Amino acid sequence: MLDLPEEVTIKEVGPRDGLQNESREVPTEDKISWINQLSEAGYSYIEFSSFVHPKWIPQLKDAKQVASSIERKPDITYAALVPNMKGLEAALETDVDEVSVFMSASESHNKKNINKSIKETYPVLREVVKEAKDAGKTVRGYVSTVFGCPYEGNIPIEQVIDVSKHMLDMGIDELSLGDTIGVANPKQVDKALHEIQKQLSFKDLAMHFHNTRGMALANVLVSLNHGITTFDSSLGGLGGCPYAKGASGNLATEDLVHMLHQMDVSTGIDEHKLRQAASFIQDTLNKPLASHVMQIERSR
Repeated sequence: MLDLPEEVTIKEVGPRDGLQNESREVPTEDKISWINQLSEAGYSYIEFSSFVHPKWIPQLKDAKQVASSIERKPDITYAALVPNMKGLEAALETDVDEVSVFMSASESHNKKNINKSIKETYPVLREVVKEAKDAGKTVRGYVSTVFGCPYEGNIPIEQVIDVSKHMLDMGIDELSLGDTIGVANPKQVDKALHEIQKQLSFKDLAMHFHNTRGMALANVLVSLNHGITTFDSSLGGLGGCPYAKGASGNLATEDLVHMLHQMDVSTGIDEHKLRQAASFIQDTLNKPLASHVMQIERSR
């Protein structure tokens, strides 16, 4: 028997994690319109952009303009990713609700992604977390390559737990564990969560699956059975990782919502409005979205 929760929180990362991997830049006004549509769909959390230097992620160079132009709803947390103090300063100028910091459980991926070793990354993030907290913001952390690295292969779960502990000890409010290249399988997720639960509290954790090999929903199901109730997803399955060759899109929000609703698990998200927002970004990008829900929509 599946042990399913009554309710699940879905955190939309499409405007950041999705669009950062697109080859063409989406016009700022279209980003704003899309995020406003997402705000009407019933989310409680939207990661709208990233305050990273445009040299690294040119697709999100308009983060400040987007932040100041979207129609914010009081019951939605609008979050943004920041890599360092300079990014935090820019984010705070826009009165972002939550700050997200990130690093990898893999030494090689961390150096590719952040240009620092894991050990060198800790003090940078610790300063960002402290300053964000002092400014009255909540802080979220991402750990990448939890289930596999494009350079090192499997990452020992002890290494994942060690990095996770360091980040939680900084005072972050929630930690998202990411399958950055989409290599995780249900048995692996089950085993990892068994080990993680021995040392970390699941109330502090979220899961972030990519669907490279079509196993993201199966991995969600295993996580649900362990008591995880917060998941990241991207509308249409948009996204990937600029520093992980072959990593395809995130778990598609509309597929996740459909599965949960079919199992009588509440999300608070309106599926019709979700499809409308997905159709909008599909037309804007001028390419078919990879989600199963949108494939069905296109066939009608």
